[in-house]
Amino acid sequence: MTPPAPALACARWVKAKASSTNQGCVEIAHLDDGRVALRDSKHPGTAPFVFTRHEWDCFLDGARNGEFDQPA
Repeated sequence: MTPPAPALACARWVKAKASSTNQGCVEIAHLDDGRVALRDSKHPGTAPFVFTRHEWDCFLDGARNGEFDQPA
């Protein structure tokens, strides 16, 4: 569920350091209600993906453990 527009309008977006100017422009915002929003900074008007804190923590844990790596 996408949060109300004011929550996103006030969001402080943080771009990943590995992002370049033309590729991989991923940024997140920690919302006041504890959820985390994720978007492509090249398309800031597109609705972001929004995750609960638990969902975000599960994703980060999986990424750290290589669970989403491409199979060889």
